[in-house]
Amino acid sequence: MADSADPAAPSASAKPAKPHSEARDTAWFVVKLVLIVFIIRSFIISPFVIPSGSMLPRLLIGDYIFITKWNYGYSKYSLPFSMPLIPGRILPGTPKRGDVVVFKAPPANKEDWIKRVIGLPGDTVQVRNGQVILNGKPIPKVRIADFTLPVTPNFSCEPVFQRIENGKTICHYPQYRETLPSGYSYKVLDLGNQPIADDTQVYTVPAGHVFLMGDNRDNSEDSRFPQVEGEGIGFVPIKNLEGKAVVNFWSTDGTASWVLPWTWFSATRWNRIGEGF
Repeated sequence: MADSADPAAPSASAKPAKPHSEARDTAWFVVKLVLIVFIIRSFIISPFVIPSGSMLPRLLIGDYIFITKWNYGYSKYSLPFSMPLIPGRILPGTPKRGDVVVFKAPPANKEDWIKRVIGLPGDTVQVRNGQVILNGKPIPKVRIADFTLPVTPNFSCEPVFQRIENGKTICHYPQYRETLPSGYSYKVLDLGNQPIADDTQVYTVPAGHVFLMGDNRDNSEDSRFPQVEGEGIGFVPIKNLEGKAVVNFWSTDGTASWVLPWTWFSATRWNRIGEGF
């Protein structure tokens, strides 16, 4: 009688185990990491760095902020490089007047810009003598103390606004507080009469769009100007909104040098970290 098979012996059909591969493990880790970052940046929260002074006094060049991505719904502009993976807009939401939003700037819809929501669909907006008229009623605008900021590599101003204080050049800009009908208020800069920006026609915001303005009213290309790439943006489709600004998480005045680590700390504007909207 033939001997029975040894149960401990390997089956002839069993496949040999794959050898351990550090390269494969590393590649799989990188794939998972990229996927997690993609999901977080696209649907939850994303960083944004302030490149210009159009939102002074609230935002300075060199500020780093977080924006939340769920507030206004999702479109392809929510995704990195505007990947066309989302048809139209899902989970839509309408911003509130006063929200500070990051969006893809029309007409090219390629660059990320940041402005404040002033008009919603159906609103009328006009600027007369530098004062915003919303739905036929002037938004209260009250003069407050000058906005002041030292001249640094990240910030300069025209000589007419400069003063020397304790050996440093300080910019002094005329500052005002505007208050929306909801009671929400914020600060704006108004540097003087600008014929085109300070006196406009009456704009009626179409459905599915918003009217956006920079807080630095005389240095902001925004919805007051027709859509021209790199200049005016006209009415901005709500689907272009990528998220709502919520908090500063870093700020630098531009004096740091990568090869001088101690300057990373001296250049940091510590008082701006954690400042919310």
